[in-house]
Amino acid sequence: MFAEIKPHLVALRKALSLSVASILVAFIVAFIFHNPILTWITAPLNDALSEVGRIVNTQEKATWHLEPVELNTTQNNTTTPKVKVSQPQSAQESAALKLELALDKASKVAQKELATFLIEATQAAKALKESLQQLNNNIDKSSFDGQITTHQVGGAFFVALKVSFFAGLLGALPFVLYQIWLFIAPGLYDNEKKMILPFVLGGSFMFMVGILFAYYVVTPFGFQFLITFGSFLYTPLINIEDYVGFFTKILMGFGIAFELPVIAYFLAVLGLVTDKTLKDFFKYAVIIIFVLAALLTPPDVLTQLLMAVPLILLYGLSILIVKYVNPYVDEDEEETDEEQELLENKK
Repeated sequence: MFAEIKPHLVALRKALSLSVASILVAFIVAFIFHNPILTWITAPLNDALSEVGRIVNTQEKATWHLEPVELNTTQNNTTTPKVKVSQPQSAQESAALKLELALDKASKVAQKELATFLIEATQAAKALKESLQQLNNNIDKSSFDGQITTHQVGGAFFVALKVSFFAGLLGALPFVLYQIWLFIAPGLYDNEKKMILPFVLGGSFMFMVGILFAYYVVTPFGFQFLITFGSFLYTPLINIEDYVGFFTKILMGFGIAFELPVIAYFLAVLGLVTDKTLKDFFKYAVIIIFVLAALLTPPDVLTQLLMAVPLILLYGLSILIVKYVNPYVDEDEEETDEEQELLENKK
């Protein structure tokens, strides 16, 4: 029995060795260019931090205003406008206080000194106006300061290794799929061995489509939602080690999920599934898809739907592919067709 299994073990060892070697070579190449790769990976997070900062700044700007003017009545039955500034900054508070004191003095002094204090009040009001304009011009410089940080001495180095390995795995994916096919091919018929190009090229293409969909569609919405939640109370300091692991998990999950049509095509070629099989399993597939989406995406409904809905559409596409490759044929109808052919042959 061992003699029968030994050739398969040798073939498996060869496939694994070549696959690991290809990943190692791609890893070394990716490590040389790890800075551009890391910039590409952190771009969605930086964009989300910038967008959330803009939202927080806009909200703070909307709540920064001058209260309505109140009138103070002095003993001389004169009225003095009193300005209240909500959420004052240091410069604004000083200018507003100076304006209030100047106006208060103007209401109590003799007539000949009134002009001097009014000039002083005018200058204070001008300074207050300039400081408010400067605040509006520098609205992006608010208290929100979300950052990407590292908590380890060698954090940047280990992140570079993780990013390079992830990029190397993607780069070596076509060759790895080719080795998998070579290991499976001896057990297939000649017509089934011709499926190598759809398996390798189709598998690589759909995997990249899943990654690009996650990068350009899912992560912007997911990261912005998660960072916005609580950003008015806390300043997000994102640990780069945790982010890289979280990010690669999402991309790998979508890449694997988008392999569904390729897997369905391969199983249909082998005659293991028909379109009726997938149709009957559809209601269970929806439940499984939502469970996988909840496990592979951030813990919010939006990103879960962004993964579940495309998967359901891909499942429908898989049904069409299988129907074209290996359609379901009713046994009764098949027997009827055979009988008709026999009758025609006898005639």
